[in-house]
Amino acid sequence: MKIRILSFLICFTGSFLFAQGINKTYKTKYVVILVIDGPRFSETYGDSTCQLSPVLCDSLRYEGAFYENFRNNGPTYTVPGHTAIVTGSYQRISNAGTSLPKNPSLFQYYLKATGAPKKDAFIVASKGKLDVLANTKNKKWHDQFVASTYCGPNGAGIGYGKDEKTFAKVTELVTSPEAPHVMLINLLAVDVYGHANNWEKYKESITACDAYVARLWSMIQTNPATKDQTTLFITNDHGRHLDRVKSGFINHGDRCEGCRHISLLVLGPDTPKGLSVKKQGELIDLSKTISTLLHFDMPSSKGRFLEEAFKP
Repeated sequence: MKIRILSFLICFTGSFLFAQGINKTYKTKYVVILVIDGPRFSETYGDSTCQLSPVLCDSLRYEGAFYENFRNNGPTYTVPGHTAIVTGSYQRISNAGTSLPKNPSLFQYYLKATGAPKKDAFIVASKGKLDVLANTKNKKWHDQFVASTYCGPNGAGIGYGKDEKTFAKVTELVTSPEAPHVMLINLLAVDVYGHANNWEKYKESITACDAYVARLWSMIQTNPATKDQTTLFITNDHGRHLDRVKSGFINHGDRCEGCRHISLLVLGPDTPKGLSVKKQGELIDLSKTISTLLHFDMPSSKGRFLEEAFKP
């Protein structure tokens, strides 16, 4: 009887530790988060023809783990959505980039835990206002362990830049022998053309981002420093209103299904291929997942480790 109880406790403890990602050594040494700003699920993975996203929705989808029910369960705007990704908590924060997140980011926790130089954590964004993601208003962390940024035109942290210029900076960083170990990328064209009520350019931008994904993954796998050691998270900060909801695809920002339901594809050496995950995940889970993969603590994150994407 004692042997059976002991065996049960050992099995239970092992399962619990695995679920927390504690007892596993991961191959992942680098993490890249690519945020495609503001497409509707109905024009990406929700389209069974994969017309606009043949790479993401067809070929690459089966190279990793795809979350069928991934969500933004907080404010469905750009700055709040990105804040949820990097801090692991939802916050009603100015979407104009005029205030800092209330909690420290995964970049700050990473830099403190590793002692790495700031260039080892990088934010590259077409939207200048996302420069706020590198810092926090938390008094203990403010201006401490701040990541490097290149946000907006010429990386000045003001205004909106073109995705091709942003991706040129991404290329420079990703192909370097000293590529950042933690990196977030924002591409804005889909969101901008949606707000402009330009349906054709909106669709073209989804396809352009699809091509950027292919190039990014290829660069990661051809750099000897990052090959087979990088986990890439491809997601969105928010969706858009569905047709017949308010202004439709032109806007976003409420709790409707179109704004909430976004996408997540995970590619990397610790993720099985061809996995379709039905369990719900959300933006705040990314920070806890990344901190677990890279073995640093992030106590302020309210997310969970997305264990489904990292099981054998």
